[in-house]
Amino acid sequence: MSGFFGVVSKKDCVFDLFFGVDYHSHLGTRRGGMAVLGENGFNRSIHNIENSPFRTKFEHDVLEMKGNSGIGCISDYEPQPLIVKSHHGTYAITTISKINNSLELEKKLFDDGNSHFLEMSGGDINPTELVAALINQKENLIDGIQYALESIDGSLTLMLLNDKGIYVARDKYGRTPAVIGRNDDGYCVSFEAFAYLNLGYTNYKELGPGEIDIITTDCVKTLVRPGNKMKICTFLWVYYGYPSSSYEGISVERMRNNCGKCMAKRDKDNGIDVDSVAGVPDSGTAHAVGYSNESGIEFARPFIKYTPTWPRSFMPTIQTKRNLIAKMKLIPVQDLIEGKKLLLIDDSIVRGTQMRETTEFLYRSGAKEVHIRSACPPLIFGCKYLNFSRSSSEMDLITRRVINRLEHDVTPEILKEYANPDSERYNRMVEEIRKELKFTSLGFNRIDDLKKACEIDEDKLCTYCWDGKE
Repeated sequence: MSGFFGVVSKKDCVFDLFFGVDYHSHLGTRRGGMAVLGENGFNRSIHNIENSPFRTKFEHDVLEMKGNSGIGCISDYEPQPLIVKSHHGTYAITTISKINNSLELEKKLFDDGNSHFLEMSGGDINPTELVAALINQKENLIDGIQYALESIDGSLTLMLLNDKGIYVARDKYGRTPAVIGRNDDGYCVSFEAFAYLNLGYTNYKELGPGEIDIITTDCVKTLVRPGNKMKICTFLWVYYGYPSSSYEGISVERMRNNCGKCMAKRDKDNGIDVDSVAGVPDSGTAHAVGYSNESGIEFARPFIKYTPTWPRSFMPTIQTKRNLIAKMKLIPVQDLIEGKKLLLIDDSIVRGTQMRETTEFLYRSGAKEVHIRSACPPLIFGCKYLNFSRSSSEMDLITRRVINRLEHDVTPEILKEYANPDSERYNRMVEEIRKELKFTSLGFNRIDDLKKACEIDEDKLCTYCWDGKE
């Protein structure tokens, strides 16, 4: 995943840009970047942030950069923003994207006369450079941005900065957000709405799917009106979003509370008997609070997350090291574990490695029972629309490994049965996962309850990773 922030101001924008980008650090861990437009043109800086936070890498750049407009990003993949010189003039561009048809687009661009692309390590083309090349195929920027949005199979939300202002375009199906805030000196644009609140901005508007706006110090002008079809990623609420984030008017904290309540209501029918309910920090906590409030079971924290020097477990890039760091960050509280029947809620179960190790450690620490609940349904399909994880294969998902063991031939029709929480195949899969990971019991939030928890029209939600529906 990635996140971005941009500012157009009557005053120097660098302070706001720096902290606005930093507020997106929960969305990526590989690259951070800022590009500022001042009297002498663009000044850009990009740093690797895998081993230290965004702020520490850019604190010196902030002192040197000056300008009234700028864009920046936290990226989990490519270095950006890029500075591009074309027949449109010089501009900076940053994107949040997943491009499934990149090879097809590259070939088409070469056939149309594009001379070259710069390869990143590993041989891939920078997706943001590919988007810029698509934009440059058209005679004006608006047509170019629309062409890029329509050409890409996957998702694309972008900001483009030039001497006219910031062009911002939301993905054609609104899979990722773009919101605008304002203050007395101008406007900002952000992935996360909360990122500008402490900087003195107030909410101005949220772009609709496919909408393109241009932002100047004086106004926000809609260049392309939003479309009617939306498929925003539901996983934004479940996992990616910071607790203070909101999407489509529904806060992350509220949605997660709703999920917890839904799971508690289902468990009441099953007569679950536990001493306390806890959330795996951080994104499981609000789900557990909702569960506790609905069920009346005491909320406890048998784990405390050590935060002074540990950022998110999104890092490093090697999966085995990420698993180790995730485990090292959680410090147990012994007297809340020993002899207790615990119910733990996590945002999701992807590979299952961390939850298995956590459960084994709890048993070694004296836990009597360990019941696990996942705040979202079983992840059965690899996401086609967001860079949800660095998994290269659906076989990284524990669900798919279990399904492959249970089935001789896995067909799309069979996968749909496994995604149906009322089917026998679904129950068999859940039981196999429970046994493999050594949980006392295992339950997943139902897809119908998940949709209700979002409190928006379910037709506007993308749930592909759970049910395979596009």
